[in-house]
Amino acid sequence: MSDLPTEHEEFEDEDDFGGESHGIEFLVEDVEFELADAQALTSWIERVAEVHEHEIVQLTYIFCSDEYLHKVNVEYLDHDTYTDVITFDNADDADIIEGDIFISVDRVRENAIIHGVSFRDELHRVMIHGVLHLLGYADKDLLSQTAMRKKEDDCLLLRTF
Repeated sequence: MSDLPTEHEEFEDEDDFGGESHGIEFLVEDVEFELADAQALTSWIERVAEVHEHEIVQLTYIFCSDEYLHKVNVEYLDHDTYTDVITFDNADDADIIEGDIFISVDRVRENAIIHGVSFRDELHRVMIHGVLHLLGYADKDLLSQTAMRKKEDDCLLLRTF
């Protein structure tokens, strides 16, 4: 997706949480949000990649509002729906992770309430959901959705914080 907005285009004013390591960065667009435990999250995401025998080359998380993510969904995927996460895979090799993961903080907050979980746990689930897509997992039908949920749970168990 070479025509996606980049940090040097539309994202030049976001806060960088200092969570950059091995190509992982965290940005904010169009929402008030502070990411807790950026370094611990980076280590966890790297661990998930290692377990799946992948190397993270470049992984950018963009935390945004419902409206911002809706606009991305319409413009780049032609889907006129709200969602919690959109993942763009930019990798040319099957064993590397290179991509952008857009996350609606608004939608994560709402889903945490609906599912009776903490915002932190729901945020982590959505963050790793995007990574799982970059690892090749799909969730288009009920069977693959069930498998994806199991993978999310397995990945969440790898957290050490």
